[in-house]
Amino acid sequence: MHYQGERPIFDLCNIDEEIRRALARRVDLKSGGYLIIDQTEALTTVDVNTGGFVGARNFDDTIFKTNLEAAGAIARQLRLRNLGGIIIVDFIDMTREDHQAAVLAEFRKQLARDRTRTTVSGFTQLGLVEMTRKRTRESLAHLLCEPCPTCEGRGQVKTARSVCYDILREVLREARQFDPKEFRVVASASVVEMLLDEESQYLAGLSEFIGKPISLSVEPSANPRTTTSCCSESARPGISPPARRARIRRRRNF
Repeated sequence: MHYQGERPIFDLCNIDEEIRRALARRVDLKSGGYLIIDQTEALTTVDVNTGGFVGARNFDDTIFKTNLEAAGAIARQLRLRNLGGIIIVDFIDMTREDHQAAVLAEFRKQLARDRTRTTVSGFTQLGLVEMTRKRTRESLAHLLCEPCPTCEGRGQVKTARSVCYDILREVLREARQFDPKEFRVVASASVVEMLLDEESQYLAGLSEFIGKPISLSVEPSANPRTTTSCCSESARPGISPPARRARIRRRRNF
């Protein structure tokens, strides 16, 4: 039997929003705390933070209540994201052993609702909870996402200032190997702006040192959200890194 309603079923059940939340690195808790979930090839880590939760009379109670809420949220996220393998949970440090026992009991209670087999080892000497969850299929992130071509899956990219220095070094290398009439740097708007402003002295000094003019040009296709994540692309034959946001062109002498 197929759904025959006029309203799309994904809208009716708010599925798109749930998928967005299940793919997010940060998961907010109702109390004001939050989880940070990082998935790697080897293991998955979950970090619990109090955030803006200050509802308890003392800090120990705040930590305890946040960890209790997090225990249920973590168990749910493991099911939603279908995370398997080794999982390390970093609950907020608790000084009282009864609080640790209560949080661990709540965590195991919530995990008991999971149809996939899980094993919880308890708190380690470092205050971490080690557990495993049987892998049944690919995780939600692996099914719906692929590595970013800009950062190549690292989750971080170079700043505009770092790219500026990459460009200056690359121009110097090119000047020593070739004898062009001039150099043109094609980069994102943030990189070009920094070369014209904060790094203009170094750019002018380099131009004077190599005895060649260096012109700048903004790359129209650069994504504004990734303009500070540019990587210097070499103009030498045979080197063409993917999804780069800066490149150097040589204008030959005739």
